Amino acid sequence: MALAGRTALHWVWLRSTRPAAGPLSLPSWRPALCERLYGSRGEEKIDMSVYPVESIRNFSIIAHVDHGKSTLADRLLEITGTIAKTDRNKQVLDKLQVERERGITVKAQSASLFYNHDGVNYLLNLIDTPGHVDFSYEVSRSLSACQGVILVVDANEGIQAQTVANFYLAFEAQLAVIPVVNKIDLKNADPERVEKQIEKLFDIPVDECVRISAKQGTNVEKVLQKVIEKIPPPQCNTADPLKALVFDSTFDHYRGVIANIALFGGEIEKGHKIVSAHTKKRYEVNEVGILTPNEQPTHKLYAGQVGYLIAGMKEVTEAQIGDTLFLYKQPVEPLPGFKSAKPMVFAGMYPVDQTEYNNLKSALERLTLNDSSVNVHRDSSLALGAGWRLGFLGLLHMEVFNQRLEQEYNMSVILTAPTVPYKAVLSSAKLIKDRRAVQKDMLYIDEHRVMLKYLFPLNEIVVDFYDALKSLSSGYASFDYEDAGYQAADLIKMDILLNGNPVEELATIIHNDKAYATGKLLCERLKDAIPRQLFEIAIQAAIGKKIIARETLKAYRKNVVAKCYGGDITRRMKLLKRQAEGKKLMRKIGNVEVPRDAFIRVLKRQTDK
Repeated sequence: MALAGRTALHWVWLRSTRPAAGPLSLPSWRPALCERLYGSRGEEKIDMSVYPVESIRNFSIIAHVDHGKSTLADRLLEITGTIAKTDRNKQVLDKLQVERERGITVKAQSASLFYNHDGVNYLLNLIDTPGHVDFSYEVSRSLSACQGVILVVDANEGIQAQTVANFYLAFEAQLAVIPVVNKIDLKNADPERVEKQIEKLFDIPVDECVRISAKQGTNVEKVLQKVIEKIPPPQCNTADPLKALVFDSTFDHYRGVIANIALFGGEIEKGHKIVSAHTKKRYEVNEVGILTPNEQPTHKLYAGQVGYLIAGMKEVTEAQIGDTLFLYKQPVEPLPGFKSAKPMVFAGMYPVDQTEYNNLKSALERLTLNDSSVNVHRDSSLALGAGWRLGFLGLLHMEVFNQRLEQEYNMSVILTAPTVPYKAVLSSAKLIKDRRAVQKDMLYIDEHRVMLKYLFPLNEIVVDFYDALKSLSSGYASFDYEDAGYQAADLIKMDILLNGNPVEELATIIHNDKAYATGKLLCERLKDAIPRQLFEIAIQAAIGKKIIARETLKAYRKNVVAKCYGGDITRRMKLLKRQAEGKKLMRKIGNVEVPRDAFIRVLKRQTDK
């Protein structure tokens, strides 16, 4: 007997020596094994019609980095019986390898919880979101499928930059906010101080805050009760035409695109003919279901519910984030969708071997389906060949994207140094500023914390400002930023030359006042990063035709006079002269190879001295 799925599993029955007492029954371990192999897909489909709109609550967990979002999500899954309670339940919703390794949430993940409160069964759709500024786009997309949020604040660290940023995302979306003060079990926890910060900055009364310890499970059930009491149900109707918002998607090699949807009207089931408002293509629904947190097929999905849909979308371009799905011959007004993500950091990406170009192209298409905030344009380089110019929301976003390419698609790539966009004004008149940052505002939250607002050139903060800030403040300060437009500045282009040949991937635009120091530093780092050759390598930083810094990488030297024992000195001089001429020729025709991991390592500025 073969089970449907990725692997054919055959069951072998052995005749027992004892006569059968009745009808043959399946062994008790089979359902458990089936669930272990295929998740919950082997179980009977859930009937979602028993959960009307009035009993649905859709909410996200938002917070600053490492304030306990994922730990709180684990406890909520345990309390509602969605997962078994074990000591191994850590970051259950963080499914990516990079999330496990780095200990941060990169992708927003959904889970449907079933909870009984005062004798009423509720369907709670939870979305756990990232906390780092580079993944704020994940938060904004997740909030579109919610009517409320749980705002988690560390009882020790208090309000941080992303706490403020995420609160205003929820506030602008007009969502209900439930403030939760986490980690009250810590020795230095001061929940009263944090509650006063919340009241002063967000205008939320102190008595509305819930004090919890997500790690120990203290008062976590009160959070569920607050969700039911404070967050309103979705404003939609099953009798309306189908209107489903695609707020996330993944790609499965066997089933194609799996779209995460939120229903703002109507209902959907297997066999329905649906149309994409973006591509105008028609599809037939193969499967619908909810995430618990594994995929659990259901008979239908109804208005107000959040789940997933499989409809035979084979191309990654067919599932656009923010797209609206509706029934065939029942068109509706498309939902607003999402504000496009604005890249802050750009880098070139090239395959190590050009024969891997098509494989890398396919991997990029599938990964950008899962992370639509990445901007992709084709590019080419004389040194590296055909590739792409990618736009990211920050340096961490770029590093995580590269790591996912290696782990999930086994692709090794060359990633060039990160840069920021510029607008060049071809005019001799420029505004020269003595200071690179301008203070705009300063607000004292309480006697222990102050919020500063500065206007910075993006190039000054994008690479290592966050690391330097953390180092300088011993980890107490936090940082968030947003685009403030373009301004004129005294900027120049600095080229890096290897034996007189410019390396385009190492060219950078810097402020005129920092040209010499930056050029000297880059030359010193390249000297350490480039392997020694059989010929001498001149490493130079140049502005136009003017060389502003130079380092020399000495050549390997072979002792060609080792066999000369005495005799005329002219013989030794001839051998040394012939060696020098050979090295000079090699220098003219030899190629200097820059290691692929050296680009970021060389251009990432150090703060230590």
